[in-house]
Amino acid sequence: MATNFKAYLLLLFAVTAFQQAFAQHDSPVNKKTDPKKEDEETVSTVLSINNKDGIFSSTASFAFDVKNTYNTGQEGTVSYLLTDEKGVKVKTFSKPVKIAKRSEEHYNFEIPSLKTGFYKLNVMINVSDYDDTTRRAFGIRPDEIKSAYPKPADFDAFWKSAKADLAKVKPQFKVTEQPSQNTDNRRVFLIEMKSLDNLTIRGWMTIPKTSNKNKTFSVLLGLPGYQVTLKPIVGRDDDLAIITLNTRGQGNSRDVIHTERDAFISYNIEDKNKYVMRGVIMDCVRAVDFIYSRKELRHDQILATGGSMGGYLAIALAGLDNRVTICSAQNPILSDVHNLVGAVEWPITDIRKYVAGKPDVTFDQVLQNMEYYDTKNFATTVKCPILLGLGLLDPYVPPGNGYAVYNSLNTDKRVMVYKDLGHEVSQKYKDFEGAWMRDTFGLF
Repeated sequence: MATNFKAYLLLLFAVTAFQQAFAQHDSPVNKKTDPKKEDEETVSTVLSINNKDGIFSSTASFAFDVKNTYNTGQEGTVSYLLTDEKGVKVKTFSKPVKIAKRSEEHYNFEIPSLKTGFYKLNVMINVSDYDDTTRRAFGIRPDEIKSAYPKPADFDAFWKSAKADLAKVKPQFKVTEQPSQNTDNRRVFLIEMKSLDNLTIRGWMTIPKTSNKNKTFSVLLGLPGYQVTLKPIVGRDDDLAIITLNTRGQGNSRDVIHTERDAFISYNIEDKNKYVMRGVIMDCVRAVDFIYSRKELRHDQILATGGSMGGYLAIALAGLDNRVTICSAQNPILSDVHNLVGAVEWPITDIRKYVAGKPDVTFDQVLQNMEYYDTKNFATTVKCPILLGLGLLDPYVPPGNGYAVYNSLNTDKRVMVYKDLGHEVSQKYKDFEGAWMRDTFGLF
């Protein structure tokens, strides 16, 4: 029976303020409307990018539909502003419009000869009784996008050293059943282990109940979003073990590193050898060590998956540990970090705030350190098949940054792009991921 993938992805991905969809309209809308008439008369609009994925080879096109339910005509303008991902103006256009009473109008636009990259599109309507702005984005030949910032020459050596430090720590795996959380078909276990710096990390494992003592289960390893507390995941399947890991500073692994939400991303960021993400990523490697220590878990069928920070960790883990069988990453943060500057507020604002309190540290020094933690650099060494999900309206992972990661992958890969979504993926992605995993692992 298929796993409830919608439930586990909601837990791994959607339970955080950093994973809200980007608003598609300004608020308030319809600023000129008489409040007494709002329920009776209005103007409504629909902006459509004329490609299902929002991707074009050269000329972009879009449609703008306007419906006027007023008993009076509307006069004014329809205009657009096109910028690059950092808000630099590329093109503007405006045209006068007249919309008869109780009628609809359809406007088509084309923008030719655009350079490779992603663009932000704001379409504005300003008429007699209505003002509104609708936001979308689209890409031009994104498969050509490459980061301008190279992988550090000693990147592989840096992470080889981190893994060697982890290997020196005895894992002291501990598994404790939680009978009160068991369901009619699954057993729930608290799992604990020692990781880098001798920190204890924790998580959960749920396994289908079975009378077959030699039964082994494929493994879904769920990795956490930013400051998300993962809980046990129980589904109706009978062939899959589900592990949810709370890395250091997350969930029930916060006893040593216990920062405020905003401070976690910049914890010790001035020192690449002490940065919190070094330990977090090694916690994920240790989780694979745990899987390999368990006779009831299949060591050749491991899916690493997560969204936002969890997507980042899934790619980092797959890039550093060939024991991962397949990888699924949705909207991975810290993608092409240098190019986040000027394009997003988070995490750049929190990092700048941290650096401002460190007189001996510069922001440029921190950015150089972050190249050792950039998603695109982990992507270069991923060998397993990978699925990547991106939203073109993502305010934390601009699609150009996401494609810098995707284009760095040198393995069997697929990207699913959502032109109308922000920091999230659709149910279609979740359904595909589940079917892909079950097909790959032969779970029928």
